Parts: sequence; structure tokens; C-alpha cells
Amino acid sequence: MIQLLIMALNFLSRRSLKGEKATLGTSFWANFSITGFMMLFLRFFQFVLGITVIGLYAIDLDNARKAGKYTDSKWVWAVVCGTLGALMALIAMIPQLVKSWFFFPVDFLVFVCYLVAFGIFGKMYIPENPEGNKGITRMKNAVWVLLTNMLLWFITMVWSAFIFWKHRHARTTHTGRASTHV
Repeated sequence: MIQLLIMALNFLSRRSLKGEKATLGTSFWANFSITGFMMLFLRFFQFVLGITVIGLYAIDLDNARKAGKYTDSKWVWAVVCGTLGALMALIAMIPQLVKSWFFFPVDFLVFVCYLVAFGIFGKMYIPENPEGNKGITRMKNAVWVLLTNMLLWFITMVWSAFIFWKHRHARTTHTGRASTHV
């Protein structure tokens, strides 16, 4: 019992035990970098803006449902883009369980989805004069949220693709050319 208490105190003081294998708790801080922090920061804003897109466009879908009118596919597309973006950003924020740079094709897919949504709603609402209509003003602001989200996904897509191609020939444990550790 005393031995376990001593091991626990050693773990808390050094964050590791002698001879301990690398795990999520020990390897996270060892591999965390400024670029990792920046990607986490961008992913967090992608998540927040994805939720924002859902909220902005779901209001009109809910109003149409309450009025008994048809559901416009353009607004459904915007909500699907927001959901896909928020979900992917949330998954990519798990740094050690999922290598987010490996999923740059998914980043590309989400970027294209936001590009299409921005094209649809930008054409509809950017030239529109709101004339005091709060709904049109909200939609004009929503277009800029789509644009911001599209640019964030473009940045993470380009960065992830760069990291993927840079490290695709690196030594790994799976190729048998990795250096031994711990």
C-alpha cells in the first residue's frame, strides 16, 4: 500500500513513472508544439462557427416548419455544412487519438461544402438591400460567417496537406525503420 502511494507521488511530481510506456498523458505534452496549438485554436473556431452556421440557418427552417411551409433545400444545405464542419472540427481537436493532418481530404470536402454554401447565399444576399428587414440583415451577416468558416477550412486543408506530404516518407513503427523509444 505504501509502495502504491510512493508511486502515485512520483507520478504526480514528474508526470511519469520510470519505465512507463508513452501514453496519451505522457506523449501529449512531449509532442505539443506551437503549430499544434495553432491548429487546435483554428479547429476550435471552426467548431464555434459551425455551431453558429447551424443556429443562423436553422432559425429559418424552424420558422418554415411552424408556418407549415416547405423546407428550402438551400437552408438545409447550410445546416448540413455547419453540422459537418462542427463535427469534423470536434474530431480533429482530439490531437493524439486522431492525426488530423491525415484527414486533409475531409478538410477539402468541408471547404468545398462551405464554398458552395457561400456561393448560394452570397449571390442571394450580398447585393440585397435590407431596408430595415432584420431577417435579411441576419442573412447578410450569415454570409460573412460562411466566408470566414470557408477560409478557416482552406487554411487547415492547406496546412494538413503540407504536413501530410512532408511526413509521408518519414520513419514509422509500421515500416520497421523507426528509432526505438522509451
